Amino acid sequence: RGRLSFARHERKDEARHALAMRPEILNPLFAALTDLKGVGPQLAKPLARLGLERVVDVLFHLPTGLISRIPVERLDQAQAGQTIIVDLTAQDYRSGRSPRAPFGVEAVDGAGDHVRLVYFGRTSGLARKLFPLGEKRRVSGRLDLYGDMRQIVHPDHVAELGDETAIAEHEPVYPLTEGLTNARLSQLAEVAIDRRPDLAEWIDAPLLAGRGWPAWREALARAHAGPRDEAARDRLAYDEIFASQVALMLIRQGLRTRKGRAVVGDGRLTSALKLPFGLTGAQERVGREIAGDMAQDVPMLRMLQGDVGSGKTLVALRAMLTAVEAGTQAALLAPTEILARQHHATLQQMLAGLPVNLAILTGRDKGKVRESTLMGLADGSIDILVGTHAIFQQHVAYKDLALVVVDEQHRFGVAQRLMLTDKGARPPHLLVMTATPIPRTLLLANHGEMDVSRLDEMPPGRTPVDTRVVSVDRLDEVIDGLGRHLASGAQAYWVCPLVAESEASELAAAEDRAALLRERFGAAAVGLVHGRMKGPDKDAVMARFEAGEIGVLVATTVIEVGVNVPAASLMIVEHADRFGLAQLHQLRGRVGRGTAKSVCLLLRSQNLSETARERLALMRETNDGFVIAERDLELRGGGELLGLKQSGDADYRLAIPEQLVRLLPVAHDDARLFVERDGGMDGPRGEAVRLCLYLFERDAAVPLLRSG
Repeated sequence: RGRLSFARHERKDEARHALAMRPEILNPLFAALTDLKGVGPQLAKPLARLGLERVVDVLFHLPTGLISRIPVERLDQAQAGQTIIVDLTAQDYRSGRSPRAPFGVEAVDGAGDHVRLVYFGRTSGLARKLFPLGEKRRVSGRLDLYGDMRQIVHPDHVAELGDETAIAEHEPVYPLTEGLTNARLSQLAEVAIDRRPDLAEWIDAPLLAGRGWPAWREALARAHAGPRDEAARDRLAYDEIFASQVALMLIRQGLRTRKGRAVVGDGRLTSALKLPFGLTGAQERVGREIAGDMAQDVPMLRMLQGDVGSGKTLVALRAMLTAVEAGTQAALLAPTEILARQHHATLQQMLAGLPVNLAILTGRDKGKVRESTLMGLADGSIDILVGTHAIFQQHVAYKDLALVVVDEQHRFGVAQRLMLTDKGARPPHLLVMTATPIPRTLLLANHGEMDVSRLDEMPPGRTPVDTRVVSVDRLDEVIDGLGRHLASGAQAYWVCPLVAESEASELAAAEDRAALLRERFGAAAVGLVHGRMKGPDKDAVMARFEAGEIGVLVATTVIEVGVNVPAASLMIVEHADRFGLAQLHQLRGRVGRGTAKSVCLLLRSQNLSETARERLALMRETNDGFVIAERDLELRGGGELLGLKQSGDADYRLAIPEQLVRLLPVAHDDARLFVERDGGMDGPRGEAVRLCLYLFERDAAVPLLRSG
């Protein structure tokens, strides 16, 4: 909750800044939908569920399909199954015996051929109002046959004659939610399209012509009118990707021009580390890359990419010890309190016997403990600090911060990560780590401002996890197997998607599953951890599990990253078909950390979608996180890149994964030429590209560059 609250405050600050800096020509697009006529609080709720709160949100909410209607003068049996437009005159009403019975309107076309218009669910009043007896109406709907009788169930449009444009022959179909009709969203889209300003073009005219793309204003109108207009959609997707690439390059350019400091250690601490086994070749190579960066007076911007269990923490610790050897401080930022405390405990073990002062700071730490930590940071007596976002809040001051390590960087946006660079007298070196392998096709999009190091070799002792897919129908057998596993003295995880059962969902709840397992194995043998628990309660359960006092830990995905219990050798994921590939791979990575053979059971639903079937088959076939990541991109999308969201295509509202893969190299090259050859923001296209950045809300670079 603390991290989300912080994120909300940060978004509000960024919004206020954007309002002050945004070019005035774009203001009509960024007006709230509630400022429009007819959009009140009741309509605003379903719109907000779709993320539609401003005019620009509707402008970028493109249709996914198209309804084609065929105008006809008279009805014909051959039209059955088609959506038609026809003029009809109501002749009679047909009511059922019950108020819930369907209500019929008997009508005829111009030639006197009969059709029944059918309404369900207490809509007789509406039907009578739409079809006064004896009056002609223009009607649209799907014509079906019910026996020998023609009928149209719930006509989608009914209009009085005289307005020839009342019913469109081609109507785009938008993604909807409960309480929102396609007709209403289409009306809002028309308003948004009318508000699009005539902006200066940010693509060179020869490039635009050579690619066969329309101007951006025309592209928006065409994309809303024709969901299959590839040229228009590619143009808009390119614009969005181009804006991201320019923003990342400007951030990189701005940070590279800031004077840092060279940090070189003498090896006395790194060489004294007592390791159970030697470094892998990959760890040695990556360590040299990081040490080389830190020895420069240009701040390091490097991402450490490695699969689950590849030894990223050890690489990061050696980099932090280099900073301590140089007489400076280091900080490790984790996205959750559980992960921060796990890191703290792991580093304590690894640093045993070394003269290094390690501390932790999270939102939970209060009073004298917190004050002592803050004083230690300020006077330099604390060498390495581990914590959540609390470690870079305004009142936290360091004596000499030289290195920041960010773990699970996908939980933090670019702006959040780089707030840490203001914590040193000079910008500290920055190393971000991810245990979620990132497809090569997305590295440019996610981390265009960073150099990348990859740990592609696993340390000795890590054995592949045996992954099996089991139908949820065999739940009793799975529980029996769990019993045998626990009887052997081993431990297990049981992961559920929800914390508590809801009426709208059939998913098993963690609380209910824990109760069932406690009945079978006893209350003492089963622990429960989920995101709604208070920090101390969560820690107490985790400590008992790590100590072997609890046999099976029932959890939500709060244990997805960072939890390290070598004795746990069985992972059961309930309703695994509801999880994404990256998430399943992370969960599987919680086992296989000890010497015992480890198994991951993926419990699937009876009815699987084709995508879910592909996901589970891939999990069975490979333990290679990089292969999984490539498929995850194809099946689920790349996730938000400049913001906070982790999965789906929330940040890329226009570009779909296929377009990302195809257009990203083009946009990257164009952005590099703009920044490096054409003068960037001070060049002839600078003002047009500035509009593009603000239009696609990639202006996060502006305050960062200004502070630099």
